[in-house]
Amino acid sequence: MENKQVMKKTFGIMTAITMVVGTVIGSGIFFKPQAIYTATGGKPGLGMIAWLITGLVSIAAALTFAEIAILIPKTGGMVEYLSKVFGERVGYLAGWMQVVLALPAMAAGLAVIFADQVTLLTGNNVTIPVAIFVLIFVVILNCMSSKVGGGVQVVFTICKLVPLVLIIVFGFIKGSGTNTVFTPMVGEGLSPITVLGTLMVAILFAFEGWTNVGAIAGEMKNPGRDLPIAIVGGVSVITAIYFIINLAYLWVIPADQLAATSAPATLVARHIFGDFGSILITIGIMISCFGTCNGFLMSGSRVTYAMAEGGKLPFFKFLSKLNKTQTPANSIIFTGALSCIFALTGQYNLLTDLGVFSSWIFYTLTFVAVIVYRNQRPDIKRSYKVPLYPIIPILAIISGIFVVLNQFITATMLSLGSVIITIIGLPVYIYMNKKHMSNS
Repeated sequence: MENKQVMKKTFGIMTAITMVVGTVIGSGIFFKPQAIYTATGGKPGLGMIAWLITGLVSIAAALTFAEIAILIPKTGGMVEYLSKVFGERVGYLAGWMQVVLALPAMAAGLAVIFADQVTLLTGNNVTIPVAIFVLIFVVILNCMSSKVGGGVQVVFTICKLVPLVLIIVFGFIKGSGTNTVFTPMVGEGLSPITVLGTLMVAILFAFEGWTNVGAIAGEMKNPGRDLPIAIVGGVSVITAIYFIINLAYLWVIPADQLAATSAPATLVARHIFGDFGSILITIGIMISCFGTCNGFLMSGSRVTYAMAEGGKLPFFKFLSKLNKTQTPANSIIFTGALSCIFALTGQYNLLTDLGVFSSWIFYTLTFVAVIVYRNQRPDIKRSYKVPLYPIIPILAIISGIFVVLNQFITATMLSLGSVIITIIGLPVYIYMNKKHMSNS
């Protein structure tokens, strides 16, 4: 009998938490305030409230997601959950979407925004070559071993908190505090309900990535204990950080000026620390983007590995191979290559919007799966249960549907492209099943 390769269980609670915090806190908190205050007509109130509302929605989603992540702690994450509850076809499409679209697009988007900052600092348009270099470098680090990749995640998560802490502390010390924060809600002629939908879609990108910790569950030492702490605790901490730093932004710069700049955090830093200080903060933002890129590429490669190892990528069996350090190097290289292709667009917003819409279709199905699995397998002992069941899962489901429909209405062509690429996975799945039947 052939010996099956097994990835080492090297990830502890610190890596799991930093996977959540490090993957989520990336570029959104530094760049999305422009889109938020543009949508509110340069007024702060609804923007600040939207950060809280979206944070609570994300916590509800995290509380729901954690239950099924603990019950099925396998490398591959959402693919395994949906396959178990709704059948292999649905799980396959979720995996296909993550492998060929969402995760490499998100990694590429983070590399592009990193490269945009290099362009800003040097004055030379080097976005695409620098983005590709960053992705190749991240691939090399992760191919060394899972321990190295996890170590990079821990170190860069700690480093990325530095500019956040500096802006928060010195923003409140040096800021005038005379700008309005919670009033007025929106500009004249704008509907708060309509604007809130736009704001939530923008802010959800800033929260994107907390589900990725489920993809490394198979390499965690104690997933039953560590997953709920990492997911729920991580998202709660992130919600608090986001609200406080946005308060600090407004303490220094009014909302209408934040809406008028493509780099709000850099503008705030310049007011606080001067030109040299703003350069240091920009470098800190680059570190943040690098760490987030590492997180998306790490989790994306694990989904690819899980799909290939389960025979779900018939044309790419080599992706199921591990190297001498028991690391899925081939899958890491494959995910990195796809990310490089996406990075050729040089379009940060396009890539991140594509990733968010694609992911939230299957996030919502995962929330539904928690309720369905409760009914399918009530006999299974659950070490963790969603609190206030079924209210919290229903809230997560409604929020997911709202996000998907809103994005489809406001960005129809982008959404259609995502759906088409996902559906292409169906003929691959059919071929895979036919090949399996012919060999059996």
